[in-house]
This record gives sequence, structure tokens and C-alpha cells, in this order.
Amino acid sequence: MKRSAKEIRKIFGHNRELIWVFTLRDIRDRYIGQFLGSLWSIGHPLFLMGLYVFIFAVVFPTRLGDQFQFPRSYVSFILAGLIPWLTFQEVMGRSVTVIVNNASLVKQIVFPVEVLPIKTVLASLLGLFIAVLLFFCIQLIIETSIPWFWLLFPCVVIFAFIPCMIRISYILSAVGTYVRDLKDVIQIFITANLFMQPILYLPGRFPEAYNWVFYLNPFSYQVWVFQDLLYYGRFEHEFAWPVYFIGSWLVLIGGYFIFQFAKTKFIEVL
Repeated sequence: MKRSAKEIRKIFGHNRELIWVFTLRDIRDRYIGQFLGSLWSIGHPLFLMGLYVFIFAVVFPTRLGDQFQFPRSYVSFILAGLIPWLTFQEVMGRSVTVIVNNASLVKQIVFPVEVLPIKTVLASLLGLFIAVLLFFCIQLIIETSIPWFWLLFPCVVIFAFIPCMIRISYILSAVGTYVRDLKDVIQIFITANLFMQPILYLPGRFPEAYNWVFYLNPFSYQVWVFQDLLYYGRFEHEFAWPVYFIGSWLVLIGGYFIFQFAKTKFIEVL
């Protein structure tokens, strides 16, 4: 485990300039040739956030009962859990084909293939930062203040969110190279998993008999952490924080091991 952690640090240390160049290229290529260009980086998360809020807060409104003390509106509750999931689903959707789409680079023996999943994650962070900035602006307009607890946001992103996404990217990029129809399975999972996390359901309003679905879903712990961070402004789900932080790093190392094992045969299947 220590050896894997050192190797991951070496990847960032020895290839930081290459990672940075590929990340910028990924962002640029995603919007090049489009009429609105880079404006889509703002428009896309804004549209999705607005769509979900309209459907679940306007079309199917949920009343906040008096039995719970809610610090903010139901719209803020939805966005707090939805923002990280939108970024995560983008990483999952793009990671499945990142090796196949860069076959020419992978076939070069001297190219560090480990860089490709990392640049996919870092490029997707642009959408996260834009969505969070919009969320902050909305909260400032509505409540004219920001809780001090939000200062933990950089720590959560750097020490848990990014490692967790890199882990998923390593696993999906490795498996997706061998199983090409995995991308279709992931698209179905992305759609279904939105409803299998505590994003749209208020505390106490989901049938207790089915709460095990949330606890078995590893993505739920991420949602609980971001809800504490952006919505409650306190440790409302204390148990989720150690699970999320420790799990992110442990599984990152496991994902890296799977990728290292699978990459030896990449050239043969591309």
C-alpha cells in the first residue's frame, strides 16, 4: 500500500507539467469549434442545476415539515448534493473511453498512460468550481452571508473528492478498454444512481425500511459530506466524514493497482 501511494505521488511530481498541459488541452478541445465555445462550461452546469431544481422544487414541491430544523431552502438542499454528483457523473462517463480515445498515445512506450485518467478528472473540476461559485452567489443573494464551515471546501475537494474521482477514473478506464460496452452500462447507472442517493429526499421523508440503500451506496457518503459542507454548515453526518476521507484514499490505491495490472495488455486490445 505504501509503495502504491509513493508511485501515485511520483506520477504527480514527475508529470505535473504534462498533466497541466493535457488538462488545458482537454478543456479547450471539448468546446473548440462550437458556436458558444467556452460559454458551455458555464451554461452546461447551470442548465442541469436549473432543470433539476425546477422539476423537484417547482413541479414536484416538497414541504419542509416543522419537525425538522432546516437551515436553508429545499433548493439549496438539492444543489448541495447534486453539484458533486454532476461532476462525478461527467468523470465516469468520460473515463470509460479515455484510453480508447487516446490509443495513439497509449501505444507509445515512453508515454505515461497514468496521466490520462488524472487529466480527465482535473478537466472536469472546471464544472464543479463554476457550479459551486453559482451556488455561493445564490446563497449570498438569499441569505447575505456564508457560514465559516464553507472554508473546509478546499480541504474536502483536495483530500477526498479528487482522490475519489481519480480512483473511479482508473478503474473505469482500465475496464472500459477491455469491455467496450461498459460505457452504455455506466450511462444507465448514472441515471439510476441519482435516485439511489440522499440528494432529492429530505431527512425523515424516505421510508426507513429502504434506508439501507443509502448506506450501501458509497456515493451517499459523498453527498452527506457535501450537504454538511454547503447546506447545514456543521457536522450533521459525522459518521460520513471518516468513511469518505479514508475510503477515498484506500480505494484510490486499489484503483491504481487495477490500472497498473490492466495497462500491460492495453496495446494488444487497442
